[in-house]
Amino acid sequence: MAPFELAEPQSLAEAFRLLQDEGARPMSGGTSLMLMMKAGVLRPTRLVNLRRLGFSDIRVSGGNLVVGAMVSLRQLEKSPQVRSGWPVIARTLRTLANVRVRNVATLGGALAHGDPHMDLPPLLSALGATATISGPGGQRQVPVESLYAGYLETTLKRGELITEVQVPALGGRRAAYLKCTTRSADDWPAVGVAVVLDGEKPTIVVGAATDRPTRLASPEAVETLAIEGDLHGSAAYKKHLLRVYVKRAIHEARNSGR
Repeated sequence: MAPFELAEPQSLAEAFRLLQDEGARPMSGGTSLMLMMKAGVLRPTRLVNLRRLGFSDIRVSGGNLVVGAMVSLRQLEKSPQVRSGWPVIARTLRTLANVRVRNVATLGGALAHGDPHMDLPPLLSALGATATISGPGGQRQVPVESLYAGYLETTLKRGELITEVQVPALGGRRAAYLKCTTRSADDWPAVGVAVVLDGEKPTIVVGAATDRPTRLASPEAVETLAIEGDLHGSAAYKKHLLRVYVKRAIHEARNSGR
């Protein structure tokens, strides 16, 4: 691994300044970042550790779930507020990597990584979640699904950081997330399907089969979806999986409140 400078800013303003250099990269949990650095895929000259900036609270405000970007995935999984009001998130996290990873990985890092195989982006997109993005130019709020531009590409500008995520109240909606892995249950998914039912109208967002979380207009839209094959399965195999898992996820969502 190439040598790098490690910086630990005490404020957002200091973090923004440190991130302006071409070779600077933010680090929250660092679980994916370190793997990419060890593999030589990334060679940053400066890592900006965000652990001293706060953004580590989980709260309910106005009926919405508000989660700081530095909250670990394990904290999110075990949160009483999440388990009672948004149980689909807690269920999804139980098979996201393993508990050692979830103890370290953060919500902001998981969303900013941009890997289409991540479990949370399609689920949070289907739930209508928004992200607060802070940068040198101020703050903005965007839907989670608009964070992604392609494989490992996001719409975050240089120096911008995800600081918070807001998830609307489920209310009478019912939700499910299912994934199919080719090895262990906590492996990267070959396909992931998030479904949120408002009455009988489904919102469907798929992951791992395309280069970013993709919303389907209807279950039948799987047939026209441009699917990308990878180490987890060919395009033809993933299309077959989606035909099955979209139906299963809708069924699971219908029964989630029982």
